[in-house]
Amino acid sequence: MWRKNSRKLSAMILATVIAFVPWAGTIGEVEATGAMKATKVTQSTSVPASQTATWLWDTTQIKTAPDSVLTFAKENNLNVIYLQINRDVRNKYYQTFIHNATLAGIKVEILDGRPSWGLTKSRQGLVDFIDWIENYQNEASETEKFSGIHVDIEPHVLPEWKENVDEVVKQWQSNVNYLTSEAKRLNMEIGADIPFWLDNYTTPDKDMKISSWMIRQYDSVTVMAYRDKASAIYDVASDELAEASALGKKVSIAVETNQSNEGDFITFYEEGPEYMAQQLTLVEQKASIHSSYSGISIHEYASWLKLARR
Repeated sequence: MWRKNSRKLSAMILATVIAFVPWAGTIGEVEATGAMKATKVTQSTSVPASQTATWLWDTTQIKTAPDSVLTFAKENNLNVIYLQINRDVRNKYYQTFIHNATLAGIKVEILDGRPSWGLTKSRQGLVDFIDWIENYQNEASETEKFSGIHVDIEPHVLPEWKENVDEVVKQWQSNVNYLTSEAKRLNMEIGADIPFWLDNYTTPDKDMKISSWMIRQYDSVTVMAYRDKASAIYDVASDELAEASALGKKVSIAVETNQSNEGDFITFYEEGPEYMAQQLTLVEQKASIHSSYSGISIHEYASWLKLARR
């Protein structure tokens, strides 16, 4: 059953990232009815302009179920996997997994991060992260290397954020400067997850929005636009898309599939994979007007897999 549902989702996402098709109805009509207008899709043999990415937090799966991960990726037209670092997993498993992913046309970016990485007292954790990446890349063959670095640093959940947000942001900026300079030294691109509401805050010098500063520092950002309707998803990410376009940077729009205690509108958990694919097609239609738009990131592999099995 899950394979059948997964194939349905694959076809819809394939239409999204490979063939851009004009819609017979409005976004509002599709959102209201949950139905898609029938359209003729002409598949292109060219490389998709957009990426479809996901987070793989449980790194042990590259050891225990690598074929399952890559099969799901192929069925759902994934071309980027953010793979969390796990030092308990031996390098040979990373090498084999990335090699097979590379042969399948899937990029694998090294992933890590935690709220405390927004504080300078946690700098050693960043140093260790970069050291691990450098050692791994030096030992790996070309098809076994990570294609980039992806970080998830969310210091807004720390108590210090409420106590002195300017001080936290100042330290966060310092750590980001370290990460981006090290990524440049390693000749690797680096991207980061940022919440869509980060533009409500300014840097300590009040010179610009924090989101603007982050877009300038990283090669790309993934905007966590956690909503379950295409219009809402696009609306909360549109400012970042416009700004990144002006700066020549890239933006991926992220959506959630995990169940959320913040409200049903946060996630596609309730609606399921087919509705999600419909909405993401509409997001693509809206976001593609921005040169910065790079594609969709679906959070995250384990919850998306469960959604596809329903």
